Amino acid sequence: MKYGILGWLIFVFACSPKEQAPKQIEVVTLGGDTEIQEKQRLSEWNLFVGELKTFTAAAGMLPYDLNTPLFSDYTFKARFVKLPEGKAANYHATEVMEFPESTILVKNFYYPVDFQKPEGDRRILETRLLINEGEEWKALTYVWNEEQTEAFLEIAGKSIPVSWTDGSGELQRINYSVPNQNQCKSCHEFNGKIVPIGPTARQLNHDFDYADGGHNQLKKWVELGLLENIDPPQQWPTLAKWDDPQTGTLDQRARAWLEINCAHCHRKEGPAKNTGLHLLASTSTDYEIGINKPPVAAGRGSAGLKFGIVPGKPENSILMHRIKSLDPGEMMPEVGRKLQHIEGIALVEEWIREMDN
Repeated sequence: MKYGILGWLIFVFACSPKEQAPKQIEVVTLGGDTEIQEKQRLSEWNLFVGELKTFTAAAGMLPYDLNTPLFSDYTFKARFVKLPEGKAANYHATEVMEFPESTILVKNFYYPVDFQKPEGDRRILETRLLINEGEEWKALTYVWNEEQTEAFLEIAGKSIPVSWTDGSGELQRINYSVPNQNQCKSCHEFNGKIVPIGPTARQLNHDFDYADGGHNQLKKWVELGLLENIDPPQQWPTLAKWDDPQTGTLDQRARAWLEINCAHCHRKEGPAKNTGLHLLASTSTDYEIGINKPPVAAGRGSAGLKFGIVPGKPENSILMHRIKSLDPGEMMPEVGRKLQHIEGIALVEEWIREMDN
């Protein structure tokens, strides 16, 4: 199936989510004939064994996590990578690893029923697959049924009412949004193509609690033959953990938060490159970060403010306004959240307030 199409109509006939009658999908595109051939059920991919909801990895699947993950309305995430047998990814010091064709990246989104008991009962909402097809990565999203026994391919996106008890004991409710197919590309676009965002060396360079104990993820990948042409360990880069002062300075942690939440668009190869605002943690030019930089076509997103970041004055900074906003016409990122990331906002606010003005 070709993605990036300009317009499409989708007609889905299903008796009920439980019965999962075959979907009939008509795609209208300017790019020629298309067809849907993806697996309709997550279980058909054979990524997990036993009960699907336990995320028990099948042979060849390896779990991983990131130093600083993207905020997605406080969802927890369980990530896995599956490389084709006998193949390895090429190490890259600054970008996402160069994965071989047929690699699958898996990300499961869920809420613990009680955040004070994160290992307890949970509500799994969706599982996203990124599949390397050689020329481009394909993004597929599967939505879990209420019984938590299966997830089904969802092209058009979906809103799911969900509730949980947060870390302070307060009940939270939200209509969680599963992205549609086109929205996947809005975050994963790199030079016009869909690519992964998370698995960079700097995001993977930390210990992970594997079944056989804690090990550095990069070292583990090398030992398993999943990564080659890697630099010596002393040269491995590390991105700070946004919420752990032991891993970096205030500047490093705020820049890490901005990188994962904003730089997938705001970088020289991203869809927001024309703004001149580049938020990779490696960006060294104050103006490109937004300091005393006037906006480019921000419209009402600027809220009448003059500069992206005003040192010492977060209340006068457009960046703060946009990461705090819940208005779809002003908020940043544009998709993927309906809530404020209170703790992340506080971190960036402190970072700007402590800048020399």
